[in-house]
Amino acid sequence: MSNSSSAGPLIVIEDVHHRFGDREVLCGVSFEVKAGETLCILGGSGDGKTTLLKIMIGALKPTSGRVLVDGEDVCAMRGSRLQDFRRKIGVTFQSGALLSSLTVAENLALPLEYHTRLDVETIETIIKIKLQQVDLRQAADLRPSELSGGMRKRAAIARALALDPKILFYDEPSAGLDPIATARIDRLINDLKENMSITSVVVTHVMESVRRIADHVILQYRGKVLLDGTVNDLQVSADPRVRQFVNGDLEPLQKDATSLESYHLDLLM
Repeated sequence: MSNSSSAGPLIVIEDVHHRFGDREVLCGVSFEVKAGETLCILGGSGDGKTTLLKIMIGALKPTSGRVLVDGEDVCAMRGSRLQDFRRKIGVTFQSGALLSSLTVAENLALPLEYHTRLDVETIETIIKIKLQQVDLRQAADLRPSELSGGMRKRAAIARALALDPKILFYDEPSAGLDPIATARIDRLINDLKENMSITSVVVTHVMESVRRIADHVILQYRGKVLLDGTVNDLQVSADPRVRQFVNGDLEPLQKDATSLESYHLDLLM
């Protein structure tokens, strides 16, 4: 992946739609991501966050629309071209997706053995460096079952870093973690941005994490982008749907129809 111009976005999402049968889960989603920033994608269950992430990494073709990464249309990629693209990004899944039969070091070796022709000694050196970056060097010979939830998440991040990607995609990196482990993952995401200039796209619903790591926030609502801005934009928004998400309000919006109607009237005046 070439170095993007500082003046232009690294990732461009253009009018992306996606349907599962008769259900449209993404309804004309558009936004941009600058190189070096951390984007957090928020939204409720069923609002299309993970579907959008899969489309961004080339794992799912949208019904229509484009995803440009460094000027290349991911949605048009096939075969070896798509494989080359996937080599240049890192992805961590909600489950961690570590192979339970392998040690942490062996899990990290997989992408290096598959995608490169590096000798064993060089691969071992890279593994040590990546584990050091996530503070897990002591866990190299352990199996995933011997790790805490937070350690498994960090091991998955280390594996995603193996090929030195410029973009990391995270699907719910804090899922199932306690507040301390969550804060440690957030600090790691920030460290990777500061020390390696990595661009991060993070699907999450943890507002405290968003406040700690996000430069840019997308809030999806019913398959559309409800808010595209900063953490401050999210926190000061007068839209009742945004406030409901930020404040964790369990009351359905129908019961606050008056405030939503008033908000729309204010926009027209």
